[in-house]
Amino acid sequence: MSTYVNTSVQHENELSQYKGVLVLGEQRDGKILSVTFELLTRGRALANDLGCELSCVLLGDHIDNLEEVVKRGADKVYFIKDASLKNFLPRPYSNAIVKLCRELKPEIIVAAATTTGRTVMPLVTSKLETGLTADCTELTIDPETKILLQTRPAIGGNIMATIKTPNHRPQMATVRPKSAKPAPIDPSRTGEVIVKEYEGATFFTPEKFLEYIKDTTQEVSIEEADIIVAGGKGMKNADGFKMVEELARILGAGVGATRDAVELGWTTYPHQIGLSGKTVSPKLYFAFGISGKIQHLAGMQTSEVIVAVDKDPDALIFRVADYGIVGDVFEVVPMLIEAFKKLKANA
Repeated sequence: MSTYVNTSVQHENELSQYKGVLVLGEQRDGKILSVTFELLTRGRALANDLGCELSCVLLGDHIDNLEEVVKRGADKVYFIKDASLKNFLPRPYSNAIVKLCRELKPEIIVAAATTTGRTVMPLVTSKLETGLTADCTELTIDPETKILLQTRPAIGGNIMATIKTPNHRPQMATVRPKSAKPAPIDPSRTGEVIVKEYEGATFFTPEKFLEYIKDTTQEVSIEEADIIVAGGKGMKNADGFKMVEELARILGAGVGATRDAVELGWTTYPHQIGLSGKTVSPKLYFAFGISGKIQHLAGMQTSEVIVAVDKDPDALIFRVADYGIVGDVFEVVPMLIEAFKKLKANA
């Protein structure tokens, strides 16, 4: 584990003005996205450790059921409302978030490492003249200094680096979607929903939103799938990998792959799971011919149930698997395909 320190300095009196944790929620077409509730899990833990308030900011022209954000852990919900915020554009979003942050002075800001988060957070960071740690896998509070410890993979995933910003505020980080469970609803929770409206100049931008194009390269998106069937280098070749795809079709599951399988051309990058791909958390994850390198495990180990098949009894994948079969994937997978075909036919 390596530790890096951001050495930029603010005056100690300035630092003491910053209080609270703020998470950047996301919406599409007025519906709050589940990644918001994952961020509330992260934010609530940090706020509890610091003994401070947790706030959530959402931007849009209208958003349904803002009270749910309170029920899932926020003490305050800030809704920045303007017709120009219906769809995400970097400049209006970043300008509005910066305005709010200058009012609230949060000690910590956390966003998801989504297209929105990865685009807007560097702009906000630059305008607030602080630092940003991207793609964190863990966020904790140092019990002695109360500084945010931001852990993320480095050097191709071979080490985990912990980064901290002791001399500047706010401390800012993005975390991978699906790396935490969504915060549950607590009907007894109470809090405030505050609508913020800023002058029109805040939302000026030369860019124009044209359309949202959905990814059609996957029959079932692995980020949203309840079941994922994934294959690794142990599938031997493209023909072997077709068994993974066949079982996925039978189960109505998403197709996942290791970096090796993608680089060998057996499937495409949108299916890649791991530090250099996507992070997933399905209800059921099948891992076929996957040894269990840390780069892959980091992208799927929060799955509810993991079933692994590999011929090596010492494969690392078995350390995280709930059910493991030590055997030849070319014997086991065809048996599973036939078994699920019969179950489907009988159903």
